[in-house]
Amino acid sequence: MTTNSASDSNVQSGYGNRMEWGQRPALILIDVCKAYWTEGSPLSVLSNPTGAASPDSMRRLLAAARAGNVPVIWTKVEYTRADMGDAGLFWRKAKALDVWLKGDTRGLADCIEGLEPAEGEVVVVKKYPSAFFGTSLISELQVLDVDTLVICGVSTSGCVRATTLDALQYGFRPMVVGQACGDRLPEIHNANLFDLDAKYADVIEESDAIYHLKSGW
Repeated sequence: MTTNSASDSNVQSGYGNRMEWGQRPALILIDVCKAYWTEGSPLSVLSNPTGAASPDSMRRLLAAARAGNVPVIWTKVEYTRADMGDAGLFWRKAKALDVWLKGDTRGLADCIEGLEPAEGEVVVVKKYPSAFFGTSLISELQVLDVDTLVICGVSTSGCVRATTLDALQYGFRPMVVGQACGDRLPEIHNANLFDLDAKYADVIEESDAIYHLKSGW
């Protein structure tokens, strides 16, 4: 993912230390829907092998969290104004957002097989990249008494990154599972994981996440 010289430079600058796990993790799956894994979709990550394979990793994380009785949180994007006015300035930058306009007939906002919320799992509806911005996520995590957020989903450079940064800033330990995140290009995916691991999160292996999720609280 990175060169030795890049890693060494970060260490010498004082970055890249480990936050380590807290005691009460939750799993958050960000914007997992058909828009990212459907050929021809404007948001497809299928051309990147890591992105294409990421749902398999997410399914394993989800199974581990449910086995450990760890809270599971989902985010979904939804817009309700026909002119996309509720997407604000974000709409000016990203016209593909209309895949989440309520009633869109393409069906790209639908869940993918094996990655559907179960009864009782929290679903946070958002309109912007961070799962925290303008949503109930902070209060949901506080009520659950969560201290660590295991993060996966799409896209690595967009909503995963924005959510990770806010998690850190709100005092939750972000653990980003690189295998379970997807983006359109390997270079973008890898660069963002490198930067998140250097400054804002612990980027961890799937096996580490599964161990902690299965262990529960």
